[in-house]
Amino acid sequence: MSDQPEKACLIDVVLDERTIGRGNADIEHERAVAIFDLIEENYFWPVGHHDGDRFEYKLNLTLIEQRLAFEISDDGGNAIATHILSLTPFRRIVKDYFQICESYYDAIRSSTPSQIEAIDMARRGLHNEGSETLQERLDGKVTIDFQTARRLFTLICVLHWRG
Repeated sequence: MSDQPEKACLIDVVLDERTIGRGNADIEHERAVAIFDLIEENYFWPVGHHDGDRFEYKLNLTLIEQRLAFEISDDGGNAIATHILSLTPFRRIVKDYFQICESYYDAIRSSTPSQIEAIDMARRGLHNEGSETLQERLDGKVTIDFQTARRLFTLICVLHWRG
């Protein structure tokens, strides 16, 4: 039998404004949507954490020396763990993802449905690659399902977006 709980989730996600900063209205909107979607449905479990039957967590994302820190606490705000991830493995994926998104938005205005679909498939493929990379980087630290990885990768992209 696995020690992993059936239901473990994030109940709050906060971006540290001291290190991440605020963006323009478009960026702030995208961040809010990404966080809402993440909180709405996710599986998130700091590996090995057991506190009775409570498996609800808060996540504070902050930047420490150009690395993304996942500061995890329980629902009462008690610190559980901090995991620091290099952003280097994500740079190419995020850059390529932004480029394909620009192509996608341009295609919506002037391309055929089959061309739009091909670009969208490539966009989803890059998003999946970023999600898988995130799962790999968190392996052994935090267990997340693929949909949660997708939502967190979206948030990582939004953190890189300059508007």
